[in-house]
Amino acid sequence: MKNKKIVFVLFIIVIAVQLAVPAKMILNQERILKTGTAFKFKTIPLDPSDPFRGKYIRLNFEEDKFEIKNKDNWKRTEKVYVIIANNDNGYATIKNVVKEKPSSEIHFITSSVKSVNSYGENKNITIEFPFERFYMEEFKAKPAEDAYRDSFEKENTTAYALVYVKNGEAVLENVFINNVPIQIMIQN
Repeated sequence: MKNKKIVFVLFIIVIAVQLAVPAKMILNQERILKTGTAFKFKTIPLDPSDPFRGKYIRLNFEEDKFEIKNKDNWKRTEKVYVIIANNDNGYATIKNVVKEKPSSEIHFITSSVKSVNSYGENKNITIEFPFERFYMEEFKAKPAEDAYRDSFEKENTTAYALVYVKNGEAVLENVFINNVPIQIMIQN
């Protein structure tokens, strides 16, 4: 009888932990969306599918390279902190990439180095942002992919990802084409 009580208590603890972990993750994302700073990251076309994770739009960013002086100081997959700010047009731009965590007064994203490039005099690193995939409902993903890809064939089209940033964490809220959320664009 005593063993059954112990097993029951352990069972309840396991259930509580299994519910608490995803709840904490969700609440953290919501906190960033509510209290973080919004940045518009200009995108360029690319959009695959992942059979294990679902349908998504793969986002490539116009601003994902940073000029460096010495390529030997940087390693692929290395953790970095990308300091960002808005440019004159209101889009996010990379101000600096550092290896030490900046103060919380500065807007930065914890990221990694995707590649280290050296072409003659030109040396840069490509940043792998943690928000390069925008997941959607399965039946909306294909029309959204098509709308996203087709938008780049038209002149004067602007596509961007609205990303909220706080203390190094980033949450992708939505993708916009000409300031219209992609979900609304595919309804038309």
